Amino acid sequence: MRVLIASEPGRPGRDNEDFAAAAPGLFLVVDGAGSPAGLESGCMHSVSWYARNLGGLLLAAATDPSIGLNEALALSIERVNALHADTCDLGHPGSPSATVALARVLTNRIEHLVISDAVLVLDQATGAPTVVTDDRLAQVIARLDDPGESALGSAEHAGRLRSRVEQLAEYRNQPDGFWVASTRPEAAEEALTGSTPLADLDAVALLSDGASRLADRFRLLTWPDLLCVLRKDGPAEVITRTREAERSDPDGARWPRGKASDDASAVYWAVRG
Repeated sequence: MRVLIASEPGRPGRDNEDFAAAAPGLFLVVDGAGSPAGLESGCMHSVSWYARNLGGLLLAAATDPSIGLNEALALSIERVNALHADTCDLGHPGSPSATVALARVLTNRIEHLVISDAVLVLDQATGAPTVVTDDRLAQVIARLDDPGESALGSAEHAGRLRSRVEQLAEYRNQPDGFWVASTRPEAAEEALTGSTPLADLDAVALLSDGASRLADRFRLLTWPDLLCVLRKDGPAEVITRTREAERSDPDGARWPRGKASDDASAVYWAVRG
């Protein structure tokens, strides 16, 4: 089983808040999120700490084929909670959180789980690829955002970002909002799951939203185009092209976004490779 993985922080010298990994028959991308500077989180640990610990524990839990992927995620959230319950306020709305894309091979099929805006792409042997992502966060953001835009890096943009994060806290892991991995194990039941026969697939790709930008935000590539780049040149090339696009729009004028350059991670497995 040959798996290609690339993961890179949004800016050199900064912590990478993504976690990308694979084990025999398992593929995983975790994209951590936290409060911006100036807002309390209730947690003494970094977002990268949360993403790494959740990712490692999730890989371990998902190795047991008798445990469903939802249950594996719930167990992993509980186990991360246990690591810092004595030092941190796990009830704080700003606690570190993460989006997750997970795939597991079982005999002749592949199971998947996606929570929040991580992306899983099933490269179908015939027909268009199937793209799995949870758009409930995007729906909430669309309801909250005002129509005005501001330049990336400006004080106005930073203020709007802080305001958005504060508002989103009311919707996080709520029935009328969106779901992420954080401190509530029951959020795992809200993840999108599915199963696909391996015979129907050519490849599987898992992406953090920083690596899916070329297709779903920048619209510079179609999903088949993105899969072609992954197949021919690997995940590192996808990240390289993403950085080139980000540098071409440093102020966010062409592609309004929260961060000029985001952490980016991709895992690619060619089923027939």
